[in-house]
Formats: sequence, structure tokens, C-alpha cells
Amino acid sequence: MATARSSRGSSKRNASGRLPKIVSLFSGAGGLDHGFKSVGFELSAAFDISSAAIETHKRNFPGSAAIAGDLIELGPKGVSSIVNEALPRGSRIGIIGGPPCQGFSRANTTATASDPRNQLPKLYIDIVRELKRYFVVEFVVFENVLGMRDKKHSAAYQNLLTGLRELGFDITEKELCALDFGVPQTRKRLVLSGMRSDLRIQSVRPRRRKGHLTVRDAIGALPEPKFFSRNLTERDIPHHPNHWTMNPVSPRFQKRSAAHIGRCFKQLSWHKPSPTIAFGHREIYVHPSGKRRLSIFEAMLLQGFPKTFVLAGNLSEQVEQVSNAVPPPLAKSLAAAIKHSLGE
Repeated sequence: MATARSSRGSSKRNASGRLPKIVSLFSGAGGLDHGFKSVGFELSAAFDISSAAIETHKRNFPGSAAIAGDLIELGPKGVSSIVNEALPRGSRIGIIGGPPCQGFSRANTTATASDPRNQLPKLYIDIVRELKRYFVVEFVVFENVLGMRDKKHSAAYQNLLTGLRELGFDITEKELCALDFGVPQTRKRLVLSGMRSDLRIQSVRPRRRKGHLTVRDAIGALPEPKFFSRNLTERDIPHHPNHWTMNPVSPRFQKRSAAHIGRCFKQLSWHKPSPTIAFGHREIYVHPSGKRRLSIFEAMLLQGFPKTFVLAGNLSEQVEQVSNAVPPPLAKSLAAAIKHSLGE
């Protein structure tokens, strides 16, 4: 069993050498992972149930172990076994991730406290507990929708806070909006950061970042995307492998903005930030021109992904990845704040 250090001074001296390695749970496309990597953290292992998301992770984060599997089936011991293969016992690690949020989402009008997905925060705690047996867990990060704090989910939320505190972490609760971190999107999320209690670290407060403020800032200069065809390959898409979208077959696209009302045909404005970028497997927002839906690449840029990032999978898998991701610039500010707290 790894032995935790008892003084902040000792931690700071060690932290100045090498940062803790990252274990990413429910990693998705890796938006949160990208933020931590961009400030110097090394990714050691990532887990997600989606094989397409793991293919994305392997493509963009070579060198880390990326595992496609159901964390419920793997369980804490299965996760621990894989991490033990990737890292020496006693290593300093940080655990990051956000379970699927549909069970807590306010957009899900049928959400109930009994939704099976609402048990995933408990699984997160159980995995942290198991990894603490073999590693020094310096910090944890948990991301989810604001609805997790609603009254009907209060028991699950309080159990999460209590569980993390009982594992020895000081928790900072934050409501963060992507727009405050250079991402042209009014996407608000709940982020918990937990630092080892014996480090006596003050609250982790990410600094705001300047960047794009409107849809035009992010995607206004892009060429037109390719439209889907049965034999479409990456070689057929010259600007970026993800700059493609479905053919605009609905008659509403011929009427332009006049018919773009309601949830399924909401049209973005050039002069405003985007709302949360997508809301279903194929329900991605309508381009400001009114002639088509956004391309996957346009949605990625509105999420703050770098232009070099590439998503794998079919349309539904790519939309799911980009819509569930933590905006990388927000993740970068969070990671930088944690790095600073560790003495770097």
C-alpha cells in the first residue's frame, strides 16, 4: 500500500520534480485530458465505454493506455489492475473524469433519482478508494451538469461530496461557464476539485481566459464542409477530417431561418456565442447561414478543441463525443490551477 506524505513542504519539493500522472475515467474524446496534458501533466490511462472515443483518444494522445470498456463491468479492481500495469506502485497520480450526465441533466425532463446512471458517481468514489491502495492520489477532478445539485438528486450529490471528503480530499465546488475561458459557448458545468487534505492547499480557482466570444470568431472563416456520402473518406475532406456534415434534406433548410425554430432546428447567430453545442446523436445545431447543420469540425471549434484534434467514429459517435466533452481551454485553466496548488 502506498504511504501518503504528511507535510505540504515535502509534497512541494517532490512536485517540483515531476507532476502526478493522470488517470482519466469516462474520458470520452479527451477534452479534460487535453487540458491537463497542455500544462505538462502526463496521461497514463484513460477509460471509456465508447470504442470510438477510445480510438479518438489513441489518435490524439499516443503513449497513454486507452481502454474501451464498461467501468461498471471492470469495477474498481479491474481499473486498478490496468493502472498497475501502466504505473509503478506508489506513483503520484491525479484522477479526473465526469460520468455520463443524462441522468442528472435538466434537459432530460424524465430524469429521476433512480436513473441507473446516477450510480456512477458512487463508482467513481469506489475506484478512487481502490487506487489509493496502490498509489498516492494527489487530487481528483469530477465534472458534471448543474442539475446534479438539484433537489431530486441531492442525496447522490451529497454522497459524492461526503465520499470524497472521507477519502481525504478538500473539495472546491465550482460552477464554470465555457464562455469565461475563451470558448464561444454558454455551457455551464459543475466541477469539483479535491486536493489531498494533508497538503493544506487553498481552494482551487481557475483563472479566466480571453478568447473567442462569438460563433463568427470561431468558425466564420472556414470553407464549406463536405456533405456525407456513402463512400466518403478522410482523403475526400481537404480542410479537416471532421469538416463534414449530413446533407440538408429537410425542406426547412430551403426556407432558411424562417423555419428554424424549436429544439431540433435551432439556428446559431454569428454575433452571439453558441449554446451547449449539441443535444443528441444527430441533433446538432443549424449553421448561422440557415442552409445546413454545423459540421463536426465547426462544433469542435465551438467547443474549443484545437484544429489539430481529430475525432474518430461515425456521425452519431462524433456528435456524442464533441457534445459530451469538457472544453479544452476550460480544462487547461483548471489544470493550471491544480498545478499551481501543487507548487509548480
